[in-house]
Amino acid sequence: MTSSDFSVTSKTRIIRAPERASYDRDNAYDIIDSTPMCHVSYVIEGEPYITPTFQWRDGDNIYWHGSSASRFLRSAVGANVALNVMLFDGVVLARSAYHSSANYRSVTIFGQPRILEGDEKNRALQDFVDKLTPGRWDSLRPMSDQEIKATTVLTMPIEEVSVKSRTGGPIDDDEDYELPIWAGIIPIAQTVGQAIPDDRNLPAVDMPDHVKEFELG
Repeated sequence: MTSSDFSVTSKTRIIRAPERASYDRDNAYDIIDSTPMCHVSYVIEGEPYITPTFQWRDGDNIYWHGSSASRFLRSAVGANVALNVMLFDGVVLARSAYHSSANYRSVTIFGQPRILEGDEKNRALQDFVDKLTPGRWDSLRPMSDQEIKATTVLTMPIEEVSVKSRTGGPIDDDEDYELPIWAGIIPIAQTVGQAIPDDRNLPAVDMPDHVKEFELG
């Protein structure tokens, strides 16, 4: 284990298929930075909930946001949450249903988030916009005080982390390789399409470079 590796805990230890586990920080960050989407799970009054939202990373911390009216976000402060980022890379078709699988890359982060306020919150919101679409923040109408108040930003350190992934083709039972059944991989890729202008754009407004050049990861 190197200094860049995460420590293994009872939450992050991979029990099933441990050969697919990774505790490498750079590997985790590559996955986190490859997609803005995540799912955050909470427990409210003993009941589990999970919500999809956008996430972004700054150094060794992860951030997400939502409505200040959200009971999920209010309940998360100081409580234990789990945040997952996953990339679906392919359908793996084996010669049996049992050995059919999926290729994927998944990061799960455990921790206790804190809420951001004041200048720290404002900087995080700008960071969120500019990480997704570099340079866009300065081209936008400034957020009003009410809009900032209506938005909650949470963060937690990326410390207790589990990374799991699968790559490659199917792994069948030896005797099944003699069966006349097609096996292989159907690759799945996250792609960016061509931008679609809003019908109410003003005629003189050109598409900015951060839209033309938009990419993920």
